[in-house]
Order: sequence, then C-alpha cells, then structure tokens
Amino acid sequence: MANLGYLQLTRDCKQHCRFCSNPPSGVELEDLELRGMIDDLVARDYDGVILTGGEPTIAPLLLPAIRYAKARGLFIRMITNGQRIADLAFLTELVDAGLTHVHLSLHSCRPEVHDFLTQTPASWSLIDAALTNVQRVGITADINTVINAYNSDHLHETVMWVCDRHSHVRHFVWNNMDPNMNRAERHPDVIPKLAEFEVSLRLAMEYLSSTGRTFRAERVPLCYMPDFAECSTETRKIVKEEERCIRFLDKKGFVLQKQFLHGKAPACDACALDPVCAGLYSMGYHYDPAELFPLTGSVVDVMRRVLRREPEPELVARVEARRGMRSDEQPDDHGQRLNGGGTIPQPAGAPVTASAAIVRGVRLG
Repeated sequence: MANLGYLQLTRDCKQHCRFCSNPPSGVELEDLELRGMIDDLVARDYDGVILTGGEPTIAPLLLPAIRYAKARGLFIRMITNGQRIADLAFLTELVDAGLTHVHLSLHSCRPEVHDFLTQTPASWSLIDAALTNVQRVGITADINTVINAYNSDHLHETVMWVCDRHSHVRHFVWNNMDPNMNRAERHPDVIPKLAEFEVSLRLAMEYLSSTGRTFRAERVPLCYMPDFAECSTETRKIVKEEERCIRFLDKKGFVLQKQFLHGKAPACDACALDPVCAGLYSMGYHYDPAELFPLTGSVVDVMRRVLRREPEPELVARVEARRGMRSDEQPDDHGQRLNGGGTIPQPAGAPVTASAAIVRGVRLG
C-alpha cells in the first residue's frame, strides 16, 4: 500500500482558475501545526506528503515543510501551477532541500485555452518552461489536468503534445472537476457533461498505454473508462484498501478518507463492476445520473489488474461486500443531499447505505 497525505500550505494563488475547488479562505497554516501534521503522517506510517494549496510555491512555509518532511523520512511531492519553478534557481533550491517530485497543472496544449481557464496570461508558457527545468534538475514530474468543458474534446491532444515536447514525463492524472466550490458556481460553463470527454479521454488513455506511460483518473465513473478500470484512483484505493488524509485550510479542517464512494444511479444496481467503482461525484447536483450505465465484466479481473497478482479470497470477499453500498452523497427523492455523515433511509431489503467514513474538524499538532 502507498498512503499519501495532502497538506495545504496556503490558499493564496496568483492564478484565478475558473474551476478552482480550493480558492482563498483567509486561513493560514502555522509552523507548529505544520510540524504536527507531518509528525502525524509519520505516526500513521504514511509513505509521503503532497504539498498543495492554493499555490504552495508562494507559501512562506514551503521550504520549512520540505526540510522537516525530509528529516522525518517522507517522500516529498508538490502540486504547482509551475509559475515559480519556471525559475531554475528557485526549483534548484527546492530540490536541494528535499523535493523529489512535482505535479504540474496543465489544462490544455492550446495556450489560449489554458490561459483562459487560469485567467492568467502566459501561464501556459511558464508551465512549458517549468517542465524543461524539471528535466534539468533531475527530478520527476506528472501532469495534472482538470477535465472541464473547455478541454474535454482535446485531452488526447494535450498528452500527445507533452509526450512529444517533454518526453521525460511518464505519468498523467486527470481529475474530473469538482463543481461544488464558489469558482465553479461563478463559472458554471466550465462544468462538463460526462459524454463530452468520453471519446477524448479514451484516446488519451490508449495513446499513453501504447507508449508505456502510466495514468490515473479521479472522479470519473468506470462506465466512462471501462477499458482502463484499473487506472481509476478510487478503484485502486478500494482494491488496495488504502486511505488518504488532507489538511484543508477551510472549514473542512482535517479529513481522513477511508471509504471511496460517491453517488450511484439506478443503472449502477445492474453494473457488474459496482463494488470497485466509486460512482459519480456531485451526482444529481451538477452531474446527471442519467449519463451512467451498467458494465459487464469481472470484479476479480479488475482487482487482478490493479494488484498485478491474484487477489486473496478474503480481499475479494471484502470488496464484493461493497456491492449495493450507497453513500451519504446520494440525493434523496427531492434532490437534496444528506450532509454531516447522515445516511439515506432505505426500505427493508434494500442495499445498505454506507457513510463516507470521513473524520472532520480534527486539529493536530
């Protein structure tokens, strides 16, 4: 297993992405809490920490976080828009302190689309320079892309461009956008329909697979990536029984996620892969459950592809026990979500409803 903790160093950012799910909150992380969170990851036997934001490269605590995490024996990654690490000297300083890997947020191979989405002129060119610098300093980089209505038709073109221009990049991550924060509420035009990205995402996955590269997709239900179910972030967490924790700099506070389960539609009841699919995030609010459809296939086959070995019968039984489970993200008959860890009333004999198993509001350090 590989458990990773996410730590928001700041919520400040020089970009103003139209789909940002972590906009400025007015809360800042303090040094004592930073050390306490890193100590907690070590105590949980986590493998590494992912420093994020906002934009972590403008956080005063970035270097202290890298140095302390390195001293505690954690692998250190960072999610960044690339603006500051387009400066080779700055990136070198971070690497010398202990940074080993960066996740660069590139949302389109088309400069005009990327800059439109970030609402920041020249942000695309800075990502291009940052990718060149990553190769110069000898660390590794992934590409993170938020799937939205403006890039949904050319996801495959973006990965092809990266592989051609920056061949050292070996891993890609797509996140279907989180529409539940205020940026998306101000820019609802960025929210895609699932069908809008289905073909391009499949072409992107097929291309990367043909080149020997790896990839993951999050918040994408398996019916929209059926040939690559083993590459779903949530599916992998389910099968490998992993967890993750995130320290948010907002009212969510500390979140420990052990159950990966979103909304499920009636079609999911007939889906062979229901136990290993997280479902549809924000279902019934911004994403239409009518877009979901059942798949045929084998849960054990997906598990085998995730684990690269035959799964133990006990693990298969635990995963199969998820069949029919429904989370507290399910809308009720009136389209309302039950928050605060509640469950949906079920008629006798109906599938069990599971809470998302999230612990909120815990301050550590």
